Amino acid sequence: MGSFRFGVAMHSVGGREEWNKKCRQAERLGYDVILVPDHLGFPAPFSAMVAAAGATERPRIGSFVLNTSFWNPTLLGREVVTADQLTDGRLEVGLGAGHRKEEFEATGFPWRPLAERIDHLERTIEALSGAYEEAVRADALIQRPRPPLFLGGNSDRLLRLAARHADIVGFSALTKGPAPQGFRILSAEALDERVAFFRSAAGARAAEVELNILVRDVVITDDRDGQARRWHERTPDLTLEEFLAAPAVLLGSVDEIAAQVRTWADRFGFRYLTVHEPWLETFAPVIEALGRE
Repeated sequence: MGSFRFGVAMHSVGGREEWNKKCRQAERLGYDVILVPDHLGFPAPFSAMVAAAGATERPRIGSFVLNTSFWNPTLLGREVVTADQLTDGRLEVGLGAGHRKEEFEATGFPWRPLAERIDHLERTIEALSGAYEEAVRADALIQRPRPPLFLGGNSDRLLRLAARHADIVGFSALTKGPAPQGFRILSAEALDERVAFFRSAAGARAAEVELNILVRDVVITDDRDGQARRWHERTPDLTLEEFLAAPAVLLGSVDEIAAQVRTWADRFGFRYLTVHEPWLETFAPVIEALGRE
């Protein structure tokens, strides 16, 4: 995999015209994938994904990622097959086990141990395989044998599952931490270990799987050192050098950020990067700079 891919995780719809405008802007700015998270307060994934496909021609469309604990596997299979048709075969199916306890409480779904949530994720993958086989027999699936599968998460068991089934595996540079931020940035060494774990589990398949990283923030600045010191104040468990090496925040000039992206690709294998919608325009010059290579 020589080239990069860039995705944007959209946060809001704002009505049909605004959604269409944002999706077309993402396409114009060079994003390869328009993604919809599956969190309360965000758009409903499938209707938003289908509308995104209708507004654009080139980008692929994906879920980032569906909380499978909230989805009946059989009914989800119907949604995916229909979305594959209505996106003209541009769909990428992102799945995860769910990690926000407050969303389970708000929806009335029981909060279960991670092992049980991953059990359900595995059953969902099996059910989707059956739905794809039926759809192929009925000539109702555009992508054969199935839409690409994206699995997101850092746990041992999820990475083993990704090693067996995923076309794309999404790593998180963050882990849960204390308030007020509620998160902690993983060190580069910690991510090294997670990527190595996945590659070991995947064996020969590892070379076929695309590695994704979600970027928390993008800061374009001519004062990289000053910005890094301000950010470092929020990450006291890392040294400044460790913070700068961690694949969580991109900061600096466009050229400095492009160099950071290349470093992440060389060190971790991350050639598919996702940014949040607030950085849609901010990150675009980096896409342009890397696309010239």
